[in-house]
Amino acid sequence: MMGSTTASTSRNAKRNAKRNAKRNAKRARAGASVLAVLTVAAATAGCKAQAAGSAPAAPSAPPRATATDDNKPTAPPSSPTASPSPTPPTATASPTPEPDPQGTTLMASGSQGKQVRELQARLRQIGHFDRSPTGYYGTVTVAAVQSFQGKRGLTRTGRADTLTWQKLLGMTREPTAAELNPPTTRPVTKPDKRCMTGRVLCISKNSRTLSWMIDGRVVSSMDVRFGSQYTPTREGTFSVYWKSRHHVSSIYHTAMPYAMFFSGGQAVHYSSDFAARGYNGASHGCVNVRDEGKIASLFAQVKNGDKVVVYG
Repeated sequence: MMGSTTASTSRNAKRNAKRNAKRNAKRARAGASVLAVLTVAAATAGCKAQAAGSAPAAPSAPPRATATDDNKPTAPPSSPTASPSPTPPTATASPTPEPDPQGTTLMASGSQGKQVRELQARLRQIGHFDRSPTGYYGTVTVAAVQSFQGKRGLTRTGRADTLTWQKLLGMTREPTAAELNPPTTRPVTKPDKRCMTGRVLCISKNSRTLSWMIDGRVVSSMDVRFGSQYTPTREGTFSVYWKSRHHVSSIYHTAMPYAMFFSGGQAVHYSSDFAARGYNGASHGCVNVRDEGKIASLFAQVKNGDKVVVYG
């Protein structure tokens, strides 16, 4: 009995030993597998995992440009580089003005002098200027030149340019002294009896003329213009009490050259407005003269104290 028990015990021990050996072998194999996994994990630490068979991931690209609020794309930041030197703006040559096909302007609105007087006299010879020359290039002269230019196929500038002047010279003759300096554009009436003695500025409102008379003899005559119905020129017998060569009105701030005062603020003087507009205007009570040459000569002759007679 005792021998059977011993044999049985021996067999159980052998079986347990075999089982333990198998378990130990399994454990050894499992440990080796774990060790292999840990080794691979350590070798690949820090890398991004990829799907099997896929290509290596490309390095990340800089951010793409995006649209801003005003629809202008913003470029990715770039490394600083030296700014190119600014290109100087290209100078643009200003266009050269084309020359006037009618030549250089010789006379125009506002011009005055002997050549203007000759222009007016020549225009009058062929019916483009309907009054005596004044020597002042005003609106009437502009209209006369435009009329002449239109009839001759020229551009109606109203300026007396080289071509206009040459055509006018070819169609007219040299003006006489009487044509250049007529006594007046208006007929002089019989002088008032108060004008027949002494040195007198004899001024007629009816004929619209001024005659400079000495002892009943007419020395010179000229066209004049008077005040309007609201600022009439006073009538009567007066005397020159003040002469002012370069006078300027303190009330109207207008030039009154060659002023010869005879009644308060009323004077005989040159008027560029009268020269330009003729009888389309009026004075503020003064006696306007439109021929500057004539009143300049008159101013030189008249003295303070000379008589002035204004009558209707």
